[in-house]
Amino acid sequence: MSFVPPVTLSGRGVELVPLGLEHEAGLRAAAADGELWKLRITSVPEPDQTRAYIEDALKAREAGHRFAFAVRDQATGTVLGSSSYHDILPAVKRVEIGYTWYAARCQRTHVNTTCKLLLLTHAFDALGCHVVGWRTDNFNHASQRAIERLGAKKDGVIRGHGLRRDGTIRDTVMYSLRSGEWPEVKAQLLYMLDKPRPAKE
Repeated sequence: MSFVPPVTLSGRGVELVPLGLEHEAGLRAAAADGELWKLRITSVPEPDQTRAYIEDALKAREAGHRFAFAVRDQATGTVLGSSSYHDILPAVKRVEIGYTWYAARCQRTHVNTTCKLLLLTHAFDALGCHVVGWRTDNFNHASQRAIERLGAKKDGVIRGHGLRRDGTIRDTVMYSLRSGEWPEVKAQLLYMLDKPRPAKE
């Protein structure tokens, strides 16, 4: 049995469902909101690569090292983006959260915080993980700030770690959160979700 079995996670009007080929059109539309594939520091698929992106995620699920979700509006079923557990290490009960992106209209809303709450709750409380990790491009400062706001600790930087979509070599910033730190982080995420948000202009 896979360490991460198929599951749907939902709360606060957002749901994460196992990513499948049926989400191709929705994923393409979400990426088109902001032309997110043009960002050199993200993994968002170009429109004609959306099906291959999903097929690669399904192969990784079969191999046991990545489990991708489609993020949807719970009321309408509209695809808002995607996120994954990846670099899954059952022997040490560790997963990472990544391959995360959302349509431009969802950025700076409750969607990302809700998804992180759902994914972290499932990782620590259902899967029994000891550690949850994140990694991001050294130039993706917005992602680094978002991860640090969660309460994750910066583990360090792996230099010359991978290729960006434009062929340049990136350094990777690594973060982690241990199970003993989770209760305080969960309380902070709930606080962030419950406090009033300024209206988007």
